[in-house]
Amino acid sequence: MSESQTGRTVTGEDEVVDLCRDLIRIDTSNYGDHSGPGERAAAEYVAEKLAEVGLEPQFFESHKGRASTVARIEGEDRSRPGLLIHGHTDVVPANAEDWTHHPFSGEIADGCIWGRGAVDMKDMDAMTLAVVRDRLRTGRKPPRDIVLAFLADEEAGGTYGARYLVDHHPHLFEGVTEAISEVGGFSFTVNEKVRLYLIETAQKGMHWMKLTVDGNAGHGSMIHKDNAITELSEAVGRLGRHEFPVRVTKTLRSFLDQLGDALGTELDPEDMDATLAKLGGIAKLIGASLKNTANPTQLGAGYKVNVIPGQATAHVDGRFLPGHEEEFLADLDRLLGPRVKREDVHADKALETTFDGALVEAMQSALQAEDPIARAVPYMLSAGTDAKSFDDLGIRGFGFAPLKLPPELDFAGMFHGVDERVPVDGLKFGVRVLDRFIEQS
Repeated sequence: MSESQTGRTVTGEDEVVDLCRDLIRIDTSNYGDHSGPGERAAAEYVAEKLAEVGLEPQFFESHKGRASTVARIEGEDRSRPGLLIHGHTDVVPANAEDWTHHPFSGEIADGCIWGRGAVDMKDMDAMTLAVVRDRLRTGRKPPRDIVLAFLADEEAGGTYGARYLVDHHPHLFEGVTEAISEVGGFSFTVNEKVRLYLIETAQKGMHWMKLTVDGNAGHGSMIHKDNAITELSEAVGRLGRHEFPVRVTKTLRSFLDQLGDALGTELDPEDMDATLAKLGGIAKLIGASLKNTANPTQLGAGYKVNVIPGQATAHVDGRFLPGHEEEFLADLDRLLGPRVKREDVHADKALETTFDGALVEAMQSALQAEDPIARAVPYMLSAGTDAKSFDDLGIRGFGFAPLKLPPELDFAGMFHGVDERVPVDGLKFGVRVLDRFIEQS
């Protein structure tokens, strides 16, 4: 049993801050090309912390440096289906010059831990480690088996992390039926009587696409009516300016019902502008889950100013709502036109589950025990997580990384943003909630 210098037993709340800071200081930037420096180091750090409390973590390196750590905790009732708690250790890159505090310093300032990964998602990694270590030190077995997975490569689609494990080592998750992970369980304060905690029950599907137009190369001084750049630019402009229609999914309908009840008013899905105006910092997060989206992100063409190139390319981040993939692709082809060749760089399915069952009840109960005005509500994530890979094994996934946040914090803006940070008090709150959740799940 671990003790501090004063002789007091070290708890999960005591450890979580240092665990989070340690993880942030390991630069696990994922550039999508195997050049990132630190995923293996993070996997080894996690494995060491799990081994210290008696677990036997397994280490999987799918490509040099692209490593994940998995461990199983035996529960009291091994006949019950298991629970997966998964998190990724990689982060998107960060330019230190843009930040108030260095993105890989893990500095504490203004009551927060600053750094790349503070909310996406080394906070949840640290909370999970803190809770598990505390439970094992004190001999508190979970009610059922728990599989822990700390994964590489989520920020580039999970090919070398979750996808690799699901395809090559599915036995690791034998008997597991449910999972929790990132981008859910965070708070939105409605008023002094109600604080909503958004639980991710759905996520949009993905089509990362490369667009190509072929034309005739030529001299830049000539009249040229078949310019690949012009053709592609016009198509990209049409796509980028297009307003896809709002589609009321089951998750959106449930969210509006719960929010309307909290606000004491009925919310009209046909007037989402008025609804979003009431949502403050989470408006951007919810707004992106109302419709399909296709955002141009890269353009490329040419090699010299006086040469008209024979080809132009663009990349687009496309996301579609559950049940609306065919509509989305048809809209894309109509907007792009016949000259544009469209091919997937990476594609993945949409997910949607219902907001019910014993696991949801455990989330609500654990939150209310620590925050009496808490109310858990479902929402759809506009992006995607490793839950897509685990869904292929029949594992029902939720976003539940509990954080009680200051109302003024732009939490949605923290994801992939500059000056990413997580409140210290929020981390400690998350440890308490996660521990209760495990006990009740």
